[in-house]
Amino acid sequence: MSERSVRDLVDELTLEETVALTHGASDPSDRATGYVRGIERLDVPPLRMVDGPLGVRVPGEEATAFPAPLALAATFDTDLAETHGAALGRETNGMDADALLGPGTNLIRVPQNGRNFEYFSEDPVHSAAFAAAVTRGIESEDVVATPKHYVANSQERYRASVSADVSERALRELYLPSFRAAVDAGAGSVMTAYNGVNGTRMSDHARLLRNVLKGEWGFEGYVVSDWFGTEDAAAAANGGLDVEMPGVPMGEMLPGDADAEDGPVEMPEELARGMPDAASCERFAEVLAERVRDGTVPDARLDDMAERVLRQLADIGRLDGSRTEGAVDTPEHRRLARRVAERATVLLKNDGVLPLADDAAVALVGPNVDAAVLGGGGSSETTPVVQSTPADAVTSRADGPVSVAYGLPPVEAVSMFDLLEGADEETADASTRDPEMADALAAAAEADVAVVCVRDTATEAMDRESLRLPGRQDDLVEAVADATDRTVVVVNSSGPVELPWRDDVDAVVENWYPGQAHGDALAAVLYGDADPSGRLPVTFAPESAYPTSGDERRYPGEDGVVHYDEGVFVGYRHLDREGVEPTYPFGHGESYADYEYVDADLADGTVHVTVENASECDGREVVQLYVEPPEDGEVERPPRELAGFASVEVPAGERVEASVDLAEHAFDVYDEGAGWTTPPGEYALVVGRSSRDARLELAATR
Repeated sequence: MSERSVRDLVDELTLEETVALTHGASDPSDRATGYVRGIERLDVPPLRMVDGPLGVRVPGEEATAFPAPLALAATFDTDLAETHGAALGRETNGMDADALLGPGTNLIRVPQNGRNFEYFSEDPVHSAAFAAAVTRGIESEDVVATPKHYVANSQERYRASVSADVSERALRELYLPSFRAAVDAGAGSVMTAYNGVNGTRMSDHARLLRNVLKGEWGFEGYVVSDWFGTEDAAAAANGGLDVEMPGVPMGEMLPGDADAEDGPVEMPEELARGMPDAASCERFAEVLAERVRDGTVPDARLDDMAERVLRQLADIGRLDGSRTEGAVDTPEHRRLARRVAERATVLLKNDGVLPLADDAAVALVGPNVDAAVLGGGGSSETTPVVQSTPADAVTSRADGPVSVAYGLPPVEAVSMFDLLEGADEETADASTRDPEMADALAAAAEADVAVVCVRDTATEAMDRESLRLPGRQDDLVEAVADATDRTVVVVNSSGPVELPWRDDVDAVVENWYPGQAHGDALAAVLYGDADPSGRLPVTFAPESAYPTSGDERRYPGEDGVVHYDEGVFVGYRHLDREGVEPTYPFGHGESYADYEYVDADLADGTVHVTVENASECDGREVVQLYVEPPEDGEVERPPRELAGFASVEVPAGERVEASVDLAEHAFDVYDEGAGWTTPPGEYALVVGRSSRDARLELAATR
């Protein structure tokens, strides 16, 4: 349908029909996360939205459980990310839905944020590249991509009530680039965050929604609220919000009485800190028509809201009755889920114990080795058709004997939905196992090598209590390391964790939340069938080393305000400025191959790097490019900032050339008065294997 036809369609709508296109409603099929009813009189179909950062979530139905976005970002491969996004789009179509509520593109600022696994990176260049790639993939399948949560949504504790006090420079340099990249990649929708920014609720934020998003960036899609994330309907509409969700009482969103009205919902205190107040949400369905009649909301604004929704329905072919064919849980998607999980795996440390010998006697130890880590809790939960566990996959892959011992009770996953439904987090362990640590130590002592699998837990609406592994898992690792000569630790985590035993073990593998292919992907990496080519998208350091630690102003905030006093010094930028040694730096990851950086040159904004694989093992290297500012600059800047990266296959004994494009603002800083500016001087272009591992250096004068 042409743009003119969409406008004609808006002109035919009654006031009530126009308003109906701007808010959620009850889905007759009870399958959609968000549902905007169609206009039957004019053959406008409904708009169905589904959750999906880790895979499409339709309650009671199965879909491919892909690795977490943080794992995807660890591949540093945007081509793979686009392929991944396209698969998400196909599964969305296969579920008869129109819009996917993802990707999550918030920058990782708080290391214990309960939702970090849904995001990409602590670095804006890296995060923006993945936001764009996944968005392109989703939209390529005629599905509306919905990057979220716009903007500065960096924590789950008090997420619905806190306001981020953040400078314009930090917004422009750190927190907005991922959303800008997703919009430029064709995102048809953007979801607002629960939090406010500089005192204004994001759903009402005219400067960031109307001026920046729609004005400066030219965004033509619709802006949708997070669920129950609005208060004043007129303020939201005039501020730039186009669709209010979910548009129904809280009772309809929870199991039980569908007729329940909004009101207090009993929930644990920690969960309550991260949940919105549904009772304070003034619904568009109830008051927007009246606000238009009395002139509080202009007619033109309402028409624009409806037109943006209709335009997206037209762009994905729904207004002319067409739908791109979808597919759920295909062999191709299963292979992709495994490939991403393999490629995402980061080898943090290896003292020669990996890869495992095929005939090695292995003790596989850990409280959850018989379960796949599918993801964290909340709106990203996905139920797969198939899944592989470390115990099954390692036992199947090995030629030598494999003994399995748990050592500890299971680490129970925490889910926002379970807690809302009344599950008791303290007594949620339904396991009948009675594991003894002595059994695990005996198995380790008799094996050639012990592989200890540990994990954290994370969920939407709650932050992790700390970066330490829950339960006695650290004790288990230390005891196993004492009992055997060779120990490998596999970490499944939602982000950074502390590793107090790392000097006492022989290898450490970061495996993230790998999804349904958990076991098969892990076995492939442990035995060398796949090179662990992942690199850290977040810095691993002691909790006290991060800029948000030990200061309540910065986290979780004081008097309803969280102060981003660190400015642009987040993650590795902060540690570099403070001269703090990380446990493992941003971009770090070892390989079974051995790479030598031969030379580099700069031409037309691209750095060409020659890399040689000096081993007998095929591998994949991630070439990283960092910019160091002039030493005498007047503006305080991070000592080193990522400016680009490339993931390249390097066959054994061969050389390849990696081409790394410089990011658009690689040399720039944002000035609140002048905008993007390039301070003059001589910059260093540093080529390396991580933010702390420089191999080659070039000069660039600006």
